[in-house]
Amino acid sequence: MGVDEFLDTLLERVREILDVDTAVVLLLDRQRRFLVAAAAKGIEEEVSQAAHVPVGQGFAGRVAAERRPVYIADVPTAGVYNPLLVQRGLRSLLGVPLIVGGRLVGVLHVGALTARRFTPDDTEFLQLAASRAAMAVQGLQNRAERSGALELQRSLVPSALPDIPGADLSARYRPGKADVGGDWYDVFTLPSGEIGIVMGDVAGHGFAAAVVMGRMRSALRAYALETDDPAEALRRLDRKMQHFEPDATATVLYAICEPGLGRIRLSSAGHLPPVIAVPGEPASIVDTKPDVLIGMGDEIPRRTITIDLPPGGLLCFYTDGLIERRNSSLNTGIDRLCAAVTAGPAEAVGAAVMAALIGRWQAEDDVALLIVRRAPA
Repeated sequence: MGVDEFLDTLLERVREILDVDTAVVLLLDRQRRFLVAAAAKGIEEEVSQAAHVPVGQGFAGRVAAERRPVYIADVPTAGVYNPLLVQRGLRSLLGVPLIVGGRLVGVLHVGALTARRFTPDDTEFLQLAASRAAMAVQGLQNRAERSGALELQRSLVPSALPDIPGADLSARYRPGKADVGGDWYDVFTLPSGEIGIVMGDVAGHGFAAAVVMGRMRSALRAYALETDDPAEALRRLDRKMQHFEPDATATVLYAICEPGLGRIRLSSAGHLPPVIAVPGEPASIVDTKPDVLIGMGDEIPRRTITIDLPPGGLLCFYTDGLIERRNSSLNTGIDRLCAAVTAGPAEAVGAAVMAALIGRWQAEDDVALLIVRRAPA
């Protein structure tokens, strides 16, 4: 069942067993400020009208704030917050909190059109139903959120890499085992004919991180059309995020490649340096010092460096999920990555990197990998 179907079934059973006229579940919103009607029986307009109650106010808000059962013997004289309860003609209400793992999820309440004294057995039953509902709702919400975040993230990662003359590209994206995060990569052609390349990682996990990632991706694409300086584009992105998403932070690397990929300008907002491989030489990380993360201060100067990529040369962009392991240092992971990268065909290099660093291991964190190779002479 989905959340809606489960709650509808639960409320119908509760209403039959307690012989009440209405049964409602209100769930706490993301900001944990309001209770929002999610399902209702006998007073369906609560859901259709998107009824919501501030935590701490009214009947349901009091149940949520005090986290204990609350009984109202006479609704018309009780000063309830939601006018629908009075308009429906309810006389008596009993509400209990939905709590799982010590965390408030919402409120379940039932009502009668005639004066009724709810017994201790009634209260005990409603608390039992609320306990089961809280666990089920949290599980169903987590499943739905992960599925939604995964679909959002996949929709924002390029479904196909662009066909760029003189360039050979390959990419991999693998969601983490624990939860969906905010990793993304992007490749696009600019009006000048240059190529924009982005690799980023939003702090956090779940649907919220995926949403922030989508907003960052769109904003950076817009700034890429306004300036040909990667550092300036990241500065504008930082300013935008601090104003509209003050709690968000991310590492982002933005590079602009000249047509033919011979010269590349790049700037890093706290992101891991790319790996470069040229024919006949071992791979190594690009010598660049990352600037501060996005969300940490747009007044701090950002720098753009320029690197040359000879014919047959290759750049490997990635997120930390590829190299980070609990039992080893970040430098060890970078060394393993450099050992796996060669100046060969992009698809073969991508497969070799995933085999060497992921293999059969299911990564805890998201993994994003982008290989860009300049055509051999």
